[in-house]
Amino acid sequence: MESAEQVQQSVRSRRITAAMVAARAGVSTATVSLVANGKTAGRVSEDNIARVRDAISELGYVVDGIGSSLAKGVSSIVILVSPDISNPFFAKVIAGVRESLGADYQLLLSVTDAGEFPQAGDVRKLMALRPAGLLVGAPNAEFLEELSAAGPVVLLDAPGLEAYAPSVNLDVAHGAGELAGHLADAGHRQVAYVDSVTGTATFAIRREAFLDEAAAHGISVGPGHIIRTTIDVGASAAAFAAAWPAWQQAGVTAVVCCTDTHAYGVLQEARVAGVQIPGQLAIAGFDDLPYSATSNPSLTSVHLPATSLGLKAGGQLRRLMEGHQLEQPQLTLESSLVVRNSTSATAPS
Repeated sequence: MESAEQVQQSVRSRRITAAMVAARAGVSTATVSLVANGKTAGRVSEDNIARVRDAISELGYVVDGIGSSLAKGVSSIVILVSPDISNPFFAKVIAGVRESLGADYQLLLSVTDAGEFPQAGDVRKLMALRPAGLLVGAPNAEFLEELSAAGPVVLLDAPGLEAYAPSVNLDVAHGAGELAGHLADAGHRQVAYVDSVTGTATFAIRREAFLDEAAAHGISVGPGHIIRTTIDVGASAAAFAAAWPAWQQAGVTAVVCCTDTHAYGVLQEARVAGVQIPGQLAIAGFDDLPYSATSNPSLTSVHLPATSLGLKAGGQLRRLMEGHQLEQPQLTLESSLVVRNSTSATAPS
């Protein structure tokens, strides 16, 4: 029999297979599979379990879970397609997805550069991995039509696209209406809006929902009072600095941003310019990121339940992947307004 040192020398130059483990332990490859996958109860003797485990340890055998599942026609991979991963909102979405999938699935992210939307061709290349399921965040119709993905698919934050696949959406209009009412009650009549350059449905919904509600409350957002940047603090700060002199002259007293990240840039530049917040300028965002409660001043924001979005979407996809029917293919999570010091001097800190 080979010594332990000889075994270690040989494994460096070859891939260890279940057959090699079986030969060393003196059992069948089926027994090795049962032991490696923890399915020995009532099927493998304690003696054989010990021998297989010793052989696995000596040879350094690693179960090829991906290869095994591919041989069955599908892997344990779940692909999450997400635009603009620079937005911290998606970190909370991802956390929710991972929690819902558990240890049975591996999450693979397909992301893009800031301000760009994923290309269907790039995602189709990943489909060669035969994923168990696909999650698509904030898509548009053109992407979904070009992708034409087979197998379980769930959409996240995809308002108006429910016909393509089961989806978990956010009732952004509810929070946007609360924000417009809050600003109107504070006396604001001229408001500016900072939008994202990412061409996804979620940002169009945020913008249109706020503009509609603002108009209903007698608030004006003129064409020259809407600017667009990538989801980046520096880019937002620079864009606000360029626009603020004209906005101030036009009587703008509040700025609403499509993400909290944009709002952080506006807050930063407004402080540099010596603008009193909220005395001269009220600032609000969407997402309610963790830092918004501790920024200076704390940021009023439309709370969008990012972690719940990931949890619900991952849970829906898992049921589909495991062959179950969905009781509710379309789910909607409610948004709400969190008022803080950036729009109200009397808001709780």
